Amino acid sequence: MKTTIETIKMEKKKAEAVVNIYTSFNNTLVHVTDMSGKTLTKVTGGMVTKHGRLKANPTIAMFIAKKIAENLQEKGVGSLYFRIRAKTRNPAPGPGASTIIKSLSREGFKILNILDTTRFPRGGPKKKGGRRGRRP
Repeated sequence: MKTTIETIKMEKKKAEAVVNIYTSFNNTLVHVTDMSGKTLTKVTGGMVTKHGRLKANPTIAMFIAKKIAENLQEKGVGSLYFRIRAKTRNPAPGPGASTIIKSLSREGFKILNILDTTRFPRGGPKKKGGRRGRRP
């Protein structure tokens, strides 16, 4: 019994963080915060590549994940909550979202939860055109 208690005490408590991923078909933004909402690190597609057309590429998303992993391991983060957001009204997130999750799990982080926070309109302003609609 003594050995199990000692091993539990020796295990260092790993911190938790929230990874906010915003992916459109033009760019990928990753913002990592602690549980209270303070920013730990923030990396975008433009920070990794100079080519504008490659910012939403899954390959660039792997480089983004590698930068984030380095920063989080320095700060002692071990487990992550993911919040994925796409552009409003889009049915699916951009190509970089799943790549970032896979890359971070391969780096040794524990995935606690994945949540889709894409916004969608509920009514909104009145559409243009009258009672019979907009005619050409």
